[in-house]
Amino acid sequence: MTASVVALGGGHGLSVTLRALRGIGVEPTAIVGTGDDGGSSGRLRAHLGVPPPGDLRMALAALAEEGLWTRVLQHRFGGTGDIEGHALGNLILVALWDETGDLVAGLDRLGDVLGARGRVLPNCLEPVELIADVEAVDGRSVEVRGQARLTSAHGRIVGLRLRPVQPHACPEAVVAVRNASHIVIGPGSWFTSVLAHVLIPELAAALRDTPAERILLLNAGPQTGETEDFSAVRYLETWADIASGIRIDTIIADPRSVDDPEALDQAAASLGARVVSADVLAGPGHHDSALLQEALRAVLA
Repeated sequence: MTASVVALGGGHGLSVTLRALRGIGVEPTAIVGTGDDGGSSGRLRAHLGVPPPGDLRMALAALAEEGLWTRVLQHRFGGTGDIEGHALGNLILVALWDETGDLVAGLDRLGDVLGARGRVLPNCLEPVELIADVEAVDGRSVEVRGQARLTSAHGRIVGLRLRPVQPHACPEAVVAVRNASHIVIGPGSWFTSVLAHVLIPELAAALRDTPAERILLLNAGPQTGETEDFSAVRYLETWADIASGIRIDTIIADPRSVDDPEALDQAAASLGARVVSADVLAGPGHHDSALLQEALRAVLA
């Protein structure tokens, strides 16, 4: 398949999408956020000032054939010392960035070593801080800073922004979006992994202007913390609020995650999109890469 596909997201959701695309012969460009501030990524970010490597590492592993080297890349150290909890691939990426002096060159070098079928890019060239206004049950709005805190916050997110407000977008990522034939968005943590991309002005402009078909993989249902009370329609409403002006053309949704199909069709139409119903879930809350592969094959064709 010769489509030029860009996949936007982060974490486990993006990895599922990338494995599905690789399975149908697509070599996508994965664009990954730099807002993670928890775990191994957060420690390396805080101590060394580098973008968080964890989601970038996971995307590279998803684009490579499974085997010893991908397992080594994902290996996480135990013990009780300074290395406890770090993934080896995170350390390798930071070392490559230090050696090459270039984020993209380091990612490309590791991709070559792994035989990755596709490319992985950060959405911007610096770590960013996610900031959200969260409305509590009593109606008060509280500012929550940082992705790790935001993913576990309880309440309705009513505002989302980055610090810095205008981070330096990765030029290669912007070019990839502008030149793509298809943009696949999600699934993933809705505010911190998916919508965070559209807060980067240059990337948002590219998403608005690209002639590519924009495909949204609707999340498998509500997610504890960020979207715990969300319906399928609510996902599209927040897209319209935060990603204003960025059209969606196709929405792939599993019928098990849609409570009101007619309302979803109407919400999709307001974004200029059609809904494609497909069985893509492995179970509650989880997409299946093999099932998603077949759904994407049909849409990309």
